[in-house]
Amino acid sequence: MASEQQPPSLLIPTQADWRDAHDHLDLVEAYRKLEPKLGYKWTFRAVPGFFEQDEKDTDDLHFNYISNFGRLKPWDQIVRELTQLNEQAAENESYKLVFCARHGQGYHNVVVEKYGLDAWHEKWHALGTDGDITWAPDPQLTPKGEAQAKENHDSWQKQLGEGAPVPQRFFVSPLQRSCQTFSLTWQGLLDPNTPVVIDELLRETIGVNFCDKRSSKSVIHDRFPNFTIDPNVTEEDELYTENYRENLAEQSVRINQWLQKLFDADDGKSDRLASQVISTTTHAMTIRSFITVTHHREFVISTGGMIPILIKGVATKQ
Repeated sequence: MASEQQPPSLLIPTQADWRDAHDHLDLVEAYRKLEPKLGYKWTFRAVPGFFEQDEKDTDDLHFNYISNFGRLKPWDQIVRELTQLNEQAAENESYKLVFCARHGQGYHNVVVEKYGLDAWHEKWHALGTDGDITWAPDPQLTPKGEAQAKENHDSWQKQLGEGAPVPQRFFVSPLQRSCQTFSLTWQGLLDPNTPVVIDELLRETIGVNFCDKRSSKSVIHDRFPNFTIDPNVTEEDELYTENYRENLAEQSVRINQWLQKLFDADDGKSDRLASQVISTTTHAMTIRSFITVTHHREFVISTGGMIPILIKGVATKQ
């Protein structure tokens, strides 16, 4: 009996995704020069040798992580080595495996496909509808975006069955496309009471694009009542402006701040072991900022895609 053919993956990067991941190298360099002046406690580096996405020879535009997340070793070995790294780490060192997921297709993504990137930048980014599609502010997932999240659900289910670790802490952007993606990805795989934290620092690039203006805190709570909203989320969106858009260097500083908070939350080795596997569900340029801050190689992430990054944090000794 012939085996049932799998449908083609919806998690395939496009040329636009590739540009998001590889353009603006001047701003990466600007961040590199700025980083030592920030005076932050922790410095971060991606640890190679665990995933294909770390390898310089991996063709990221044609790479599909969905079959095994790109792991180079069995999951039990990855977890064992991560635990050993934390058990043997100096007092000022910590290691975390962070699964960086990107939201599925939203209606703003459809508009870019419909009119093209140039027209988006010239006109449509500042609007919320063309009379046919409504995409701002804070757009929902499209049916394709929901299907992408469900494809990730199925892949996670398979990987968990092969020994992948269940993340110990979950964080999401306050924009509803990320919250919806998280919910569909993990539906039925987690205890319904698993804490999920909405954090303002994880949102998409701030400003100008109307789709990146978030809903009010009250609306977010009504939509996702089981999520915990971090105190940094104000009632109204006080960060969005129509006339200035955050650049990659600035957004990387913001993601560095989030990583500082994440690593600072551990108090000793037992805390490190209890929060060494992390899940974030965010956005293309948020993940690009994670890659920049950790000195990971540039890597394209499709809409609805994901990249695992094993991060070493080293704190300045007081």
